[in-house]
Amino acid sequence: MAATGVLPFIRGVDLSGNDFKGGYFPEHVKSMSSLRWLKLNRTGLCYLPEELASLQKLEHLSVSHNSLTTLHGELSSLPNLRAVVARANNLKNSGVPDDIFQLDDLSVLDLSYNQLTEIPRDLENSRNMLVLNLSHNSIDSISNQLFINLTDLLYLDLSDNKLDSLPPQMRRLVHLQTLVLNNNPLMHAQLRQLPAMLELQTLHLRNTQRTQSNMPTSLEGLTHLADVDLSCNDLTRVPECLYSLGSLKRLNLSSNQITELSLCIDQWTQLETLNLSRNQLTSLPSAICKLSKLKKLYVNSNQLDFDGLPPGVGKLASLTEFMAANNNLELVPEGLCRCGKLKKLVLNKNRLVTLPEAIHFLTDLEILDVRENPNLVMPPKPADRTAEWYNIDFSLQNQLRLAGASPATVAAAGGGSSPRDHMARKMRLRRRKDSSQDDQAKQVLKGMSDVAQEKKNMEENGDLKYGDLKVRRWDKSLEKPQLDYSEFFLEDVGQVGFIRRRSPVQKPLITFLDDNGALNWQIYYWIGQEATLDKKAGSAIHSVNLRNFLGAECRTIREEMGDESEEFSAVFNNEISYIEGGTASGFYTVEDTHYPARLYRVYGKKNIRLESVPVKNMPLIPHYFLSIVVDGLLPRKREQPRSYFFFSQ
Repeated sequence: MAATGVLPFIRGVDLSGNDFKGGYFPEHVKSMSSLRWLKLNRTGLCYLPEELASLQKLEHLSVSHNSLTTLHGELSSLPNLRAVVARANNLKNSGVPDDIFQLDDLSVLDLSYNQLTEIPRDLENSRNMLVLNLSHNSIDSISNQLFINLTDLLYLDLSDNKLDSLPPQMRRLVHLQTLVLNNNPLMHAQLRQLPAMLELQTLHLRNTQRTQSNMPTSLEGLTHLADVDLSCNDLTRVPECLYSLGSLKRLNLSSNQITELSLCIDQWTQLETLNLSRNQLTSLPSAICKLSKLKKLYVNSNQLDFDGLPPGVGKLASLTEFMAANNNLELVPEGLCRCGKLKKLVLNKNRLVTLPEAIHFLTDLEILDVRENPNLVMPPKPADRTAEWYNIDFSLQNQLRLAGASPATVAAAGGGSSPRDHMARKMRLRRRKDSSQDDQAKQVLKGMSDVAQEKKNMEENGDLKYGDLKVRRWDKSLEKPQLDYSEFFLEDVGQVGFIRRRSPVQKPLITFLDDNGALNWQIYYWIGQEATLDKKAGSAIHSVNLRNFLGAECRTIREEMGDESEEFSAVFNNEISYIEGGTASGFYTVEDTHYPARLYRVYGKKNIRLESVPVKNMPLIPHYFLSIVVDGLLPRKREQPRSYFFFSQ
């Protein structure tokens, strides 16, 4: 490297990948007096070059992946040194100098992948330490003094050591954001320090011998915790303390012994990644369909079959990856094909017979892995790709929501659904691949094509007018129920202005003549504020019955008390007055029992008697004295009254 006039102005140099073995090091580096950062990774260094002493402004030094056995030398003479990264070397305990921890600005220290057997001495004196990585060493204990002064730590990685306990002083790390303890034999560590780390965002406890007994009872205060790794442990169920983590985004519970999931998982409203692979799950709860932000779901190597996957999985609108390899799946729910953002679908090593036909509607799908399913028959690709009709939500909850029902009614409709007949669904899906049904479907399509072609030919020849092509309304072909409406309505109904009933539910009827001089109607049904559920339902049903009786083509219009539309108010000249009235609900109601007040006279010495007397104003008697009299235990040193009175309810 030739000496030039620009060397004093260089702020950073990356010399990684060069060969500096045998003591060779470019001497012109010491001319870089303004150097702020220097990278010497993978250069074969066995010791720190003495040229570093001239870099008085150096702040960041990286010497990773070398053959260093010691850091003794010039580090302590660099007053501005902030970060030392010496991972993947041959450093031992004696190779870490004590004086570097006297540097006031030292805040980042990475000594991972070395041969340390204990915490470096005097490390607790580095009060400004923010990032500490001592992973992949052979450290077996931590002194109680270490974390007394390191209270500003933000990142701590002690993974892949031989720690069997943690000092209680770790609860002083109130600013800690990342804690990594993977691959340590912490069987007897109760982790009682965790609830005190209120700023914790990432917690990794992979392979730390976690069980139900050595997990914290509560983590409710960790409102920022978003990433938790509890994989490769001995958990038989999801720890209860995890359900209170409302900010959780990534959860890894793979390689445990979990047999079932609780319905409480719907509390993870922010969850984006859930890994449940290599457990003993036989089914997934329906509550998993409420995780609307879930993007990645891994359930590989479990015992899931078709019945174990909830049909509502299509509600996971944000799902991009679904992996369920090495299970017992014969079919997958058709709702999975409604996850329009799905990009990766892995179903290899199952017992798949076929896939839903709607699998072709997943236009964003990039990876479909169905290897090692010997009986799999792929569904035919549909000719008509009208996928926009496939994603319509026909559920009762969605229909009630669109109709303007209250949230309580929508929730009740979802909770009252009848149990699914899994076997019927399985057989119904299997019948889709029956060849005879495919032939019938082809015949129907051919017939429809022939009819369409015939109409097209007639139109071209002028034999068919536009009016003949008008599509009939969908409700024209509906068969009206055979009801005797005379039991509900008078014969002249529809010929007058209104029908009124003194009830919390009213049904005004407006009769008018249309442009052709024919009778037409507008049917309103009005819901009072105190109307019960049976009254509301009855009003809607009778409104439909009235429409059927009149043969009207109008729709029934719902009006609620206090929120009437302008059209409805105009019928009453905008002067609606509410009148109390109505009948009791037909539903069973529970009324409070009312107990009448009674007055009793108690008298007698040996034989206590109780006599009912008219209720009237009486002087109050102390409660304790009444109790003594009723029990027949009169005070001996007090004049015994002849009678006492008390109330009973």
